[in-house]
Amino acid sequence: MKKYSYVELENKFKELGYEWPTFHIIGTRSLANEKNKFDDYIYVVNGPIMYVFSGTTNPGTHWLKNLMNPKGCAVLKPGQYVDSWKLGLHQGKYKALVQAKPITVYRDNNKNDLAEEQGKEDTGLFGINIHHANSSAISTIIDKWSAGCQVLNDPEQFKTLLSSCETSGRKAFTYTLLREF
Repeated sequence: MKKYSYVELENKFKELGYEWPTFHIIGTRSLANEKNKFDDYIYVVNGPIMYVFSGTTNPGTHWLKNLMNPKGCAVLKPGQYVDSWKLGLHQGKYKALVQAKPITVYRDNNKNDLAEEQGKEDTGLFGINIHHANSSAISTIIDKWSAGCQVLNDPEQFKTLLSSCETSGRKAFTYTLLREF
């Protein structure tokens, strides 16, 4: 998966007609789409500063095969979701970014081990959060860490993301998901 520069991402946003806020979060979904692997990047743009973190924008194998929702496993649809997340508690346990406005997901319901942008689109509040996997070690497989959430696999990188959000002065956060380009 390619890591993008600030300029490359800014140009892609212009091409797509997306806003480029002073502070925002970007996910890039790998075209390789490796099964159950953290093969994506999550970026935090804070003015001229940009951080790049490893993570996933796809659900893990466990939830793809064991559906939480009878419609199918949530796979976030690429797009820009303006002010759709806020600071809160992930599953009531620890501070993370929690979904605050409706977003659109694909409902992957074929129960195989590959997260796919297929199935019916579903828009609503689903608890699609931005959080970490293991809190004390770098995770290498997604498995149960994501049922559709955007997840950082390195707890130290997640601390940097969270700290950036806390000191941004913002109450709501824009997240944009792009396919690898």
